[in-house]
Amino acid sequence: MDWKVKVELFEQLRREHEFGVGTVAGVAAKFGVHRRTVRQALAAALPAMHRYPPRLKPKLDAVVGFIDGILEADQRAPRKQRHTARRIYHRILTEFPGASVAESTVRNHVRDRKHQLGLLRRETFVPQSYALGQEAQVDWYEAWVDFDGERCKVQVFAMRSMASGAAFHRAYLHATQQAFLEAHELAFDYFGGVFRLLRYDNLASAVRKILRGHRREETIRFLAFRSHWRFTAEFCTPAEGHEKGGIEGEAGYFRRNHLVPVPCIADIDALNGRLIAHCRGDEARVLAGRIETVGTTMAVEREHLLPGAAEGFDIADIAFPLVDKQGCVTVKTNFYSVPVKAGSRVEARIRPLHVEIWHGGKQIARHERCHQRRQHVLDLEHYLDVLSHKPGAFAGSKPLAQWRAAGRWPDCYDELWRRLRARHGKDKGTQAMITVLLLGQEFGQDRLRTAITTTVSLGACDVAAVRYLLNEAGLNKARAEPVDVGELARYDRPMPSLADYDTLLTAPCQGRA
Repeated sequence: MDWKVKVELFEQLRREHEFGVGTVAGVAAKFGVHRRTVRQALAAALPAMHRYPPRLKPKLDAVVGFIDGILEADQRAPRKQRHTARRIYHRILTEFPGASVAESTVRNHVRDRKHQLGLLRRETFVPQSYALGQEAQVDWYEAWVDFDGERCKVQVFAMRSMASGAAFHRAYLHATQQAFLEAHELAFDYFGGVFRLLRYDNLASAVRKILRGHRREETIRFLAFRSHWRFTAEFCTPAEGHEKGGIEGEAGYFRRNHLVPVPCIADIDALNGRLIAHCRGDEARVLAGRIETVGTTMAVEREHLLPGAAEGFDIADIAFPLVDKQGCVTVKTNFYSVPVKAGSRVEARIRPLHVEIWHGGKQIARHERCHQRRQHVLDLEHYLDVLSHKPGAFAGSKPLAQWRAAGRWPDCYDELWRRLRARHGKDKGTQAMITVLLLGQEFGQDRLRTAITTTVSLGACDVAAVRYLLNEAGLNKARAEPVDVGELARYDRPMPSLADYDTLLTAPCQGRA
């Protein structure tokens, strides 16, 4: 019987005995309980706690020594390589084939034994207060997103103000150092200033090596970034998540409320647009124990933040690779095509989402960054000059295959190419198609696609036709001015008479022909 129900029953028994029947037997008969229960109720308003005798556990007793030995040995093992109750249970099944103890029984004994050994300790934490603009906490967390039906894992950067409770979230495909630094600058812009102290976990983007105590050997780029924005960094003790409990709780709240169910969205840019909208929406929250909304407190806190730097920090990672014989440079284990000769030294600027290639003070290529290993990221435009001399390599080239996969080679291109080969032959037709593609460097790929689509629809198959359509908008054509028909009356003349010509036909011929 439930404790509360039993207390209520005792009250009714006591009241009936005092103001009702008045006898133990009568009260017991009326309520259908034993007379012993009535006497217990009369003796005390609260029921006595029932003491159950210890039960025998014959199945557990057969393996209890084995379990206790494992738990004692685990105290000398590395923290992350100690037995769980489930692991102990599986070992029992393997090493004691005749044992029939239940997993729940093993779990209960492991928990009780750990209490006895002092291995389960509930730590007490001290509540903290934060001054406006003083501290923010930073961390990464994982989430899953469906990009056009394909489920992908993204890394979400989060920065939370500990005074106002406002937070900034931004997603990336990979948690690179460039993404880490870029997200900081976007967060500073969102908050309207820089916090004096940022508290981190021991992130690889910021910490190169953990030293004794709270000392850390930080990465050079993070040191320069911190100096540029003038904030102080502190790092938590490894495996002590409570030291930055604010951002840990924020990540869980944001993921449960804004990333459930799994978002289905077009791309990473659209996802970040949705995340920033959710961040703005959360400014209407009122945190527990407070009166004003997060947004109101954030507006007041903005006046206490450090002003931002006059200009942003160049977060790009710089490298100076050589162009190989395949027209590529190696950047972060991947190969990116460039439109310069083999053996040239170029500058590669590695950003969170793109890789920029510079040469002679100009940007000569820009690729979407690849985070896999030993992959080729190629642009067909970079090989057109070479292919014009080697047209036989065009059809099976990897740059063409990548253009097809990326949707940059529509069906109208294949149709024009087929017509050119039918008219000029295989090699000459392919060279003519390459000449058409070279027009994209002059007029842009969007205009070239429109011109090729129009050329194919008109039934033409000539390079000059494509060039004409590209230049058509710039041709100077004289336009006829509209004329009122009534004004043409001044040019009217009487019809001529043909009588004199009739005379020539009827008069006799004079002389000899």
